[in-house]
Amino acid sequence: MPKTLVATRAAGLAAMQAFSPAMGSRYANGRNYDRGPGQHKAVSVLSPYVRRRLITEQELVAAALAAHGPENAEKFIQEVIWRSYFKGWLERRPQVWASYRQGLQADLAALDRDRRLRRDVERAQDGQTGLACFDAWAVELVETGYLHNHARMWFASIWIFTLGLPWRLAADFFYRHLLDGDAASNTLGWRWVAGLHTRGKPYPARADNIASFTGGRFSPRHSDLDEVTQGLEATEPDGLPPVLPLRALITPQPGRPTAVLITDEDCRFEDFALASLDIRASATLSASHLRSSLPVAEMVGRFEEQALADTAQRAGLVPMPMRADHPDALARWATGVGATQIVTPYVTRGPLHDWLQEAAPYLVAKGIILAEWQRAWDRAIWPHATAGFFKVKQQIPRILDQFISA
Repeated sequence: MPKTLVATRAAGLAAMQAFSPAMGSRYANGRNYDRGPGQHKAVSVLSPYVRRRLITEQELVAAALAAHGPENAEKFIQEVIWRSYFKGWLERRPQVWASYRQGLQADLAALDRDRRLRRDVERAQDGQTGLACFDAWAVELVETGYLHNHARMWFASIWIFTLGLPWRLAADFFYRHLLDGDAASNTLGWRWVAGLHTRGKPYPARADNIASFTGGRFSPRHSDLDEVTQGLEATEPDGLPPVLPLRALITPQPGRPTAVLITDEDCRFEDFALASLDIRASATLSASHLRSSLPVAEMVGRFEEQALADTAQRAGLVPMPMRADHPDALARWATGVGATQIVTPYVTRGPLHDWLQEAAPYLVAKGIILAEWQRAWDRAIWPHATAGFFKVKQQIPRILDQFISA
């Protein structure tokens, strides 16, 4: 991934169009190969754009179908929908996000107390463990803001089972640096490797697998990697929390004086009915720093800033820049512009949702409602994201009929 990735919808569309010829058999046959920085040709590297919906999942699927048809594009389509599955799964089990955040704070406190743990974590994050493949991936992540999905799985497995380090610290490391960093995909991806998502089925990093799917760039010895015999399910003896109903939301009310809030949760504002609202003001909300209590990579903040500016320009808005610091700022801004509702695209579970929850009492005190647009794409997938991916996979033909064939 180039360091100068441009965070605009135009750049995302151009990249999608350029990759569309490879969304069929080339993707299916080559997607598992990690060729190294600048050589990720068999995968789309579109995830930073999809994460912010500068391009949407529906657009990606439509492009794949148009270029290759449903059979040849099957694998690519499944991987796109997997992201929506993870988002829905965390919406249905928000307790898992809360548990991750609480556990991370405990792990960070332990890091402050334990000098040896701090040394080992720093070596791992700096790419100084002595294990060539792992160290190269750590450096690539920090320098480019990206890792191939297979490399993410290997890295996570080695961190957890070979190095024996707390998984949440590494999930936080990823989240601070990934341009496509997403609360659901990142948290649940790490849990999946650890054997916590699919209970008792951890992902083992194997030397022969790494050698094969890096094209021989790395050839670790079997003895370099610990054998994975069980996951971390014993750390959560009560198992997965129960599935909850999808949260209720307030839909925008056309008659109310409105302040429009632009975040990088969803940057495809053209899809929403802005013209129906009595818009008094707009703001862009910078929130990437909420990903962690530790410093978030500068390139992540720059990408967010560009995406927000591009979104405002395409929507014809001239927003006030705002940073998600003290949550009372939201109510003060809305009151100052004479708005009684703030409208924004649906905010999924993650740090921005947490911040908005903290802002809620201040909004209520000022008589301001927070209203959200929700995409039909999410409403179609999330009700089925209650267990494994299979339940969502069964719905793919219906999803294609509903969103692509229409």
